[in-house]
Amino acid sequence: MRLAVIDCGTNTFNILVVDTQQDCKYTRIFNTRIAVKLGEGSINKGFIGAEPFKRGIDALMTFNAIIKEHKVEKVMAIATSAIRDAANRKAFVEEAFMKTGISINVITGNKEAELIYLGNQEAVKLDDNISLIMDIGGGSTEFILADKNKIHWKQSFNLGAARLLEKFNPSNPITNGEINLIFNYLSQNLIPVFQALKNFRPTELVGSSGAFDSVVEMINGELKGEAIVDTKTGYEINMDNYHKISALVKGSSLEQRKKIKGLAPMRFDMIVISCLLIDFALKYFNLNKMRVSTYSLKEGAIVDLLKRELNTK
Repeated sequence: MRLAVIDCGTNTFNILVVDTQQDCKYTRIFNTRIAVKLGEGSINKGFIGAEPFKRGIDALMTFNAIIKEHKVEKVMAIATSAIRDAANRKAFVEEAFMKTGISINVITGNKEAELIYLGNQEAVKLDDNISLIMDIGGGSTEFILADKNKIHWKQSFNLGAARLLEKFNPSNPITNGEINLIFNYLSQNLIPVFQALKNFRPTELVGSSGAFDSVVEMINGELKGEAIVDTKTGYEINMDNYHKISALVKGSSLEQRKKIKGLAPMRFDMIVISCLLIDFALKYFNLNKMRVSTYSLKEGAIVDLLKRELNTK
């Protein structure tokens, strides 16, 4: 079966087209992403603004053409934080269906975390030790404590890069005082993670795609680290290199960030907040090892679908 999975995220809409097999395996056929910045100007006000609304619908119309071009048999579209929390989400979902025929499933933060785990489990070799999987979105950030067999604890927090950027509107470059202010805010809002860490002690941080892919790409571009290739889905991060890149990002203005090798234009504005979230997790959760998974929610949704179909046979 040829399947398309669409991830309607806060910053980007992503599409992945695959051919599925009977043994819960699949072959990647095509994937691309479009920066929509769905939360621009209004994410903390609880609605999708007129321009971002249009960008989102236009992206889905582009994806619909891709779906037809690749003769896709089944489409699975998933919406997360920005749409989930928007007062006008019903209007967005209805207009998307009217103009494209794509039916969007708005999932809970809990389900989002579960699919992220399945995607990461597919991409990196988890073992019997517990890993802290972290997915930084524009609207929400998910934390999952898990091993190779199961999730021990998970929670989604409305602490995405777009939300924090709009809330704090930091200087350019960000100041130490602003960093401390954001860290204090995270400390207050991530108490459930600190409590979970008392029961489940992770040995590493596993970064889930997105901003973490950018970390790999910047280490490659600026420090001649390993490049992301299609044939590999998991990357070990040299911690010294990560801290050099984080310092570079935090010490740069927007114009300077545009010159960082390996940093995609869609991340120019939010990468500072993303690095702060990673810094916070490493420092306050006492982690000194990090890996990156290039798989996340889309791949997890495919695994989830294939497992459910297998169980119904």
